[in-house]
Amino acid sequence: MCKSVSDSFHYAPICAGCWRTIKRYTGPSCRLCAAPLVSEYSGVCGECLSHPPPFSVVLNYGLYSGALSEAIHLLKFSRLKRIARPLGRLLQELPIPLADGIVPVPVTVRTLRERGFNQTVLLSKILSKELRVPLRMNMLYKKRETRPQIGLGAKERTRNLRNAFEVREKAGDLRLILLDDVMTTGATVRECSKVLKKAGAEEVVVVTLARSSLT
Repeated sequence: MCKSVSDSFHYAPICAGCWRTIKRYTGPSCRLCAAPLVSEYSGVCGECLSHPPPFSVVLNYGLYSGALSEAIHLLKFSRLKRIARPLGRLLQELPIPLADGIVPVPVTVRTLRERGFNQTVLLSKILSKELRVPLRMNMLYKKRETRPQIGLGAKERTRNLRNAFEVREKAGDLRLILLDDVMTTGATVRECSKVLKKAGAEEVVVVTLARSSLT
């Protein structure tokens, strides 16, 4: 970041110049989970080949770096809720299909009390309004506390989230958009998609703001 005083209320404390550096990632990526790939000739990543995901596809906006990662961090950890609006509008650039509802990835009641809000709900509200797709914020529930995913390997992340979510509304035959802010190994959206499909959802399409990496 440039460390300059912001010249825009909408993005502050990020300046408009730095905000304009946020671009949609168009490089080579897995056609299923959107993981960045080295070669444009690699269509599907090794993880999706060996463990086919329960979701149809991941529609991801950018890489978790630069001004985008700073903005997400400000929203999530500095409680700068107003920055959710410009972040949510970035998602409108994605080719999001018609759906019966937008489902934000939930947090536990304890996390909600500590943070005061769920950032994926804020982003989902904006996208729901712009796309005129119903927001189903109570469909998915995180029923138990889990260890922080940061610092865990891919297998540990999967074990950490096993049986952590449950569906509390009818999902039968619905086409759903599952929204998360940052995707790293995909353990969270895989587990959420799995329980939604088990509850009868016809299709789950994942939408994320940024793809991160363990390396």
